[in-house]
Amino acid sequence: MQFRRSVKDSPLILVDENNRAIGSESKNAVHRKGMLHRAFSIFLLDRRGRLLMQRRQADKYHSGSLWSNSCCGHPRWGRKTAAEARRRLGEELGLSAPLTFGFFARYRAALDKDVTENEFVYIYFGKSDAVPNPDPEEVSEIKYVSVAELERLRARAPQLLTYWLREYLTVYSNELKRCWRAAR
Repeated sequence: MQFRRSVKDSPLILVDENNRAIGSESKNAVHRKGMLHRAFSIFLLDRRGRLLMQRRQADKYHSGSLWSNSCCGHPRWGRKTAAEARRRLGEELGLSAPLTFGFFARYRAALDKDVTENEFVYIYFGKSDAVPNPDPEEVSEIKYVSVAELERLRARAPQLLTYWLREYLTVYSNELKRCWRAAR
């Protein structure tokens, strides 16, 4: 599969606290200023109900070398968020899968490299047993984990997980488990 690199400083959709689009700004400016913007996060499960996790490439603009859920990204202006999530799944992991909306999440966090994430996130779930073909510029490693294995990792070494994954596992635990069960 030929990887199509996304534009690194493409405009992100700025939203208000009710998720109404109010404008756009460059990805770099949004993350430097901590502006509230729209994002998506994907939890892709295999037939055994294990989560496909990715380890972010070390040189990512933030959270490099940390383990995260299957795929995350930002929808482009004028596009449907679900379609953008499927697009990004193909770009980042070389996969195609039907996705189901699970719930909304909202968080703000100061991260490394002077980046502040301030996101209104659409959480999607999907199933696939296809063999991932990760973009090596985005992903350094992949693995599948059960719910129990992920909980042990969070308890034992939370610093190895991205901030947003820890947030989902803690603040949105009930929603996450409900959707994980439904996706199996």
